[in-house]
Amino acid sequence: EITGSETQTCLLVSSLLQSTLNIFFFKNEGDVLAKYLVKLYLVPPPTDIILKVVVVSAPPDIVRADVWSPLSGLSLISLLCFFDRMTLVWKCFHTGFIYFLFCFAAAEPESDIYMRFMKSHKCYDIVPTSSKLVVFDTALQVKKAFFALVANGVRAAPLWDTEKQSFVGMLTITDFIIILHRYYKSPMVQIYELEEHKLETWREVYLQATFKPLVNISPDASLFDAVYTLIKNKIHRLPVIDPVTGNALYILTHKRILKFLQLFMCEMPKPAFMKQTLGELGIGTYHDIAFIHPDTPIIKALNIFVERRVSALPVVDDSGKVVDIYSKFDVINLAAEKTYNNLDISVTQALKHRSQYFEGVMKCHKMETMETIVDRIVKAEVHRLVVVDERSSIEGIVSLSDILQALVLSPAGIDAQHC
Repeated sequence: EITGSETQTCLLVSSLLQSTLNIFFFKNEGDVLAKYLVKLYLVPPPTDIILKVVVVSAPPDIVRADVWSPLSGLSLISLLCFFDRMTLVWKCFHTGFIYFLFCFAAAEPESDIYMRFMKSHKCYDIVPTSSKLVVFDTALQVKKAFFALVANGVRAAPLWDTEKQSFVGMLTITDFIIILHRYYKSPMVQIYELEEHKLETWREVYLQATFKPLVNISPDASLFDAVYTLIKNKIHRLPVIDPVTGNALYILTHKRILKFLQLFMCEMPKPAFMKQTLGELGIGTYHDIAFIHPDTPIIKALNIFVERRVSALPVVDDSGKVVDIYSKFDVINLAAEKTYNNLDISVTQALKHRSQYFEGVMKCHKMETMETIVDRIVKAEVHRLVVVDERSSIEGIVSLSDILQALVLSPAGIDAQHC
C-alpha cells in the first residue's frame, strides 16, 4: 500500500523498477492513484528491464493513466479505465521497455460508462495533429465557394466576415439545396444569376428565412457537451473555435466523435445494452420514413429534403426493395457539373456520376445488437444505416445522432433529440 507524498511515491516506484522484482502490488485510495500512474512515465526505465507487471486495486472511481511511449515517440497514450466492484477487468499496454498489466476490481459495467468517458475528454483531444480546414470569406462568389467545397472534398465551411473580424456562420450543402428548392423555375430569379452573388448577399437576401447564428464550441469543452450541442441544435457540423484567439481549429461531426469513442470501447467494460438489439432498444426512426423511387425527379427529392428535414432518402424499387440512397452530399455534384438548371432528371440519372468508391447502401436489421451496429456504421464511415427486413424492404433509419443519443445522452437522462 503506497502512502506519503508524490515525491516519495516516485522514489519508491523508481527503486522498484530498478529492482529484480517483476511483480508489484500497488494498493491506493481514490483519485491520487491516477497521479501515481502518471508519474511512472517520468521514471527513465533501465534498458535491461524486459517485463514488469503492475497489479492495481482501487475503490470505485475513474483512473486516467497518461503514459509516454519512448519507442514510438508519437504521443501520450490515454487509457481510461472504469471500475467498481467484483468483476476483474484486465488492461495491458506497452510503454517502451515496460509492460504494465492493470487489474481492476470492477462491478457490472454501468450504463453511463460512455457518458463518463465523453465527460472526461475535451474537444481538443479529438482534433487531429494535421487536418484540412476550409474557410470562406463572405465576400467570395457563391459558385467559387461551392466549387471549392467539391474540390476539397468537404461538406461545409465556416464563413469569415472581414469587417466584423469573426466567424458568422457556416456554408453547407443544405444552403445550396434551399436555394434550388426555392428558386428553381422561379419567374423572379434565374438560378445562374444567384451563383454570381457574393456569399454575404446570398445569405442576407436569399437565405434570411433560414439564417441561424453560428453555433460553435470551445476546445476546452467536453465531448459530452459537443454531442449535446450537435443533437440539440439539429446540426451536423460544430466548429471548434478558440475563444481567446478566435481561430477555428476543427469541425466536429457525429461521425468523428463516434469513431473516437469506438477506438476506446475495447478498453472499457461493455454495458449490457450493447448486447441488446435495435428492436429491444427502440433506437432509430420506424414511422413515416421518407423515401423516393429510382424515377423520382431530383427537384422532388430536394423538396423532401427541405420539407422533411432529412439528410438522406432511401431509393426503393417497385417491389419495395431498397436499391440505393440519395443523400444531401450527392446534391453537391449538381454544383460541380453545373446541371442544376435541369432538375427534372431522375435520381437514377443523377447518381450515374457518383464516385466509383461508393459501396452501396449500408443496411442493418432490427435483430442485430447495438455493438454490431456501432462497429458497422463506424467502419463504413457513413451517416446512417437503413433498417431492412429479410426481403430488404425498408423498415427504418438509424442515424449517427440516434446512436450518440443512446450511448451518451440517454444514460444521463437527456433526450436532446426532442428538447
